[in-house]
Amino acid sequence: MDCREILEGLSEYIDEELADKTCREIESHLKHCYNCRVVVNTLRRTVTLYHEAPQPELPGDVRMRLHKVIRLGEESD
Repeated sequence: MDCREILEGLSEYIDEELADKTCREIESHLKHCYNCRVVVNTLRRTVTLYHEAPQPELPGDVRMRLHKVIRLGEESD
C-alpha cells in the first residue's frame, strides 16, 4: 500500500470497518511511514476528543427550527 491508499481508507481503518488483511497491510505501512502515522494518530485523537466533548444544549427555539428544517429536507428527497 502507498500513502494515497492509506488516506483513502483511513476513516474505515480508524472505525475498524476494514477486513483484517487490509488492516494488516495498513499497519505494515504505518511501521515504515512516519507521515502516515502522524495522520492516523491525529485523526484518532480528533475522533476521541469529539466523542468525549460534552454536547451543547440548543435553546428550545433553535432546536425546533432545526428540526423543522431537517423535516423539510426529508420531504424533498
